Amino acid sequence: MKFGVIVFPGSNCDHDCYHIIKHVLNHDVEFIWHKQKQLNKFDAIIIPGGFSYGDDLRPGAIARFSPIMSQVVDYANQGGLLLGICNGFQVLLEMGLLPGAMRTNHKLKFICQYVNIRVENNATPFTRDCTPKHILRIPIAHMQGNYYVDLNTLHRMQAQNQIIFRYCSAEGKIDEAFNPNGSLDNIASISNAKGNVLGMMPHPERCTEDILNSTDGRLIFESIINWLTQRKSAAGNC
Repeated sequence: MKFGVIVFPGSNCDHDCYHIIKHVLNHDVEFIWHKQKQLNKFDAIIIPGGFSYGDDLRPGAIARFSPIMSQVVDYANQGGLLLGICNGFQVLLEMGLLPGAMRTNHKLKFICQYVNIRVENNATPFTRDCTPKHILRIPIAHMQGNYYVDLNTLHRMQAQNQIIFRYCSAEGKIDEAFNPNGSLDNIASISNAKGNVLGMMPHPERCTEDILNSTDGRLIFESIINWLTQRKSAAGNC
């Protein structure tokens, strides 16, 4: 498998994503500079966390206009797997590849802590190795992670199983008390209708090894790899 990690001025989780793919899971990975105008052939692309362009205007608002992003849109529209983490999620929203927008956290503070999230849909390439209602302990680190969308779109997303993770208690209870940022419906992650584009505010790349006190984030990356492996195997048997 070959992964690509997009790098903007201000990205700060790009090397974390590179490390998990290359050194923990032993797959090929390549950095993609935002000024490139062509994409190499990748099995999956990651837009990492950080502060692209210093979050000027608003998070992701400038990054969406980087030269490589038109190729990323084509890649996603053709069914390529695209994962946006934290700032990467914000970029996907700005690009219109995912519905909704991010507001400032409801307590108007930057949040950096571990949270619990519950798998709401384990039938995606990003969650196939999770069990239904699986609870993951994964860190967040953001100022604008308060997800919002109009109610008609929310209802459509719910009907199409586009809500992938929701903030919860350690036992899996969904309640405002366990919502760290005020996100609508406790949403921590969503996908597009086709299921090949995922945005998530928690940082799975920051909890992939025992030394980090949680390995739950590995499930996200292993799900992607196993889904791609299965798809390639099926294609080879045709």
